[in-house]
Amino acid sequence: MATDTGPEGQQPEALATFAASARNDASKPPAIGLTATPETEPLAIAPEAKADAATKVLREGVLDRDQGADEAVDALPDRTRDS
Repeated sequence: MATDTGPEGQQPEALATFAASARNDASKPPAIGLTATPETEPLAIAPEAKADAATKVLREGVLDRDQGADEAVDALPDRTRDS
């Protein structure tokens, strides 16, 4: 049985994996496997907040007027912005 260092059953977040690869001369570090580590675990975001932000982004694209998408997206946690 494999030993997990991260949340059981979670896969690494794609953006965290890409960022780690970029810092490792464009190759995936050996420490990043198929199971998330504390550095690559998915960010805890309420599904309602993600759905609200996505809805506002899509509505702005369709209606071509401000629907508050920038504010909704900025309110979400962002691993790439915060690192």
